Amino acid sequence: MRNKIYIVGIGPGREEMMTAEALHVLEQAEVIVGYTFYLKLLGERFQGKEWLSTPMRQEAERCRLCFAEAQKGKKVALVCSGDAGIYGLASLMYEIGKAYPETKLAVIAGVTAASSGAAVLGAPLNHDFCTVSLSDLLTPWDRIEKRLQAAAEADFVIVLYNPSSRKRNDYLLRACDILLRSIEQERACGYVENIGREGTRAETCTLLELRDRTVNMFTTVFIGNSGSEIVNGRLITRRGYHI
Repeated sequence: MRNKIYIVGIGPGREEMMTAEALHVLEQAEVIVGYTFYLKLLGERFQGKEWLSTPMRQEAERCRLCFAEAQKGKKVALVCSGDAGIYGLASLMYEIGKAYPETKLAVIAGVTAASSGAAVLGAPLNHDFCTVSLSDLLTPWDRIEKRLQAAAEADFVIVLYNPSSRKRNDYLLRACDILLRSIEQERACGYVENIGREGTRAETCTLLELRDRTVNMFTTVFIGNSGSEIVNGRLITRRGYHI
């Protein structure tokens, strides 16, 4: 592991929802780097490690911290929630890593919110789907709008990441209004808060009802396609089998 950084997806954060590979890498690491909240999710098992963190919106500094520690000869792991290559820091690590050609990088897959949230709701991703983040910190809103419109017209199941925050408390409403241009009001939808953590809560609803729901930054939203339906309180998407 020396002079090599492992970029580890820890899933929702609960140990039993991490992959065996992720747990093994974290056991071997001497230094674990991450956002403060994600480090807390690791619990007691890794308390003996050296923990280094930076606040939110200091992702580049967090990545450079990993390279600095690796150059000291330490075994380093950078943790991200979900999967590090899905709205995580894996690509940023490779970008910054151009300046550190002697340091190798390895990405350890994790369970992303789309799959873990889908399991809570039922089976909403059983056909073609796409993910769209509603955060406009790094992506202009007009581009997000185009992606939502295109996904709706293509009849994808749509998974919305980052649907709300204190500064973006109307973004889900805005997204629903865009989708309603192409999708009927009765389209089956659902959302899950605090996936795999204490206080997990799942709801199913129509697209029109979703428009007026209040969600937080720890929520993942699912908009079904034309083959989706709510069955016994679960959101499912038909694959097309003849039964």
